[in-house]
Amino acid sequence: MVLHAASFDLRAGGITTLLGANGAGKSLCLKLAAGLIAADQGRIERNLPLSKIAYVPQRAVVLRRSVQANLSHALRLTSLNRRARAERLEMLLSLGRLTDAARQPAHSLSGGEIQRLTLVRALANRPSVLLLDEPSASLDPGSTARLEALMREIAQEGTKLVLVTHDIGQARRVADDVVFLARGQVTEIAPATPFFDGPRSEAAQAFLSGRLHT
Repeated sequence: MVLHAASFDLRAGGITTLLGANGAGKSLCLKLAAGLIAADQGRIERNLPLSKIAYVPQRAVVLRRSVQANLSHALRLTSLNRRARAERLEMLLSLGRLTDAARQPAHSLSGGEIQRLTLVRALANRPSVLLLDEPSASLDPGSTARLEALMREIAQEGTKLVLVTHDIGQARRVADDVVFLARGQVTEIAPATPFFDGPRSEAAQAFLSGRLHT
């Protein structure tokens, strides 16, 4: 996928959804923003260091250790002292609703629990921005609902979330504002309510009506 004219600013706070069909360039935008790949042309301007940006891929990766050990490993990479790490560990377990599973092997968790673990693990270093690449793509409705509740809670605590999805229903439920991409271009940027009530761009209109598939 090649991005063309994919220029947009992220507003502070809340949840921004990158919405569009498969292949629109959403995940590529996220990887560029996270510094995982470099742009061949153009530039990405950040007003915060990459250390304050956390990225969660679509396919969760957990260590072959307990839930607690997964979080402890991430916390050891921060500048927190031992006491602060212990306090933050308990907070992250509670936030992810994983306290009762703390000593359980991470690989034995359900898919939804694993995704919640990866989200709270990404918060170890207190990032200002959390980038999420379709974290609920393979989850059942109940697990998706719990993950979305966690996203909203994280956003309410002050972390900016940027969520990639092609799920219109999910975007309606969680987005504060929407960046819509089609064929590598940003065609519309708008607060969520006016976007879903009446998108301005032809590409977004077609997508929301079910006529856009590529």
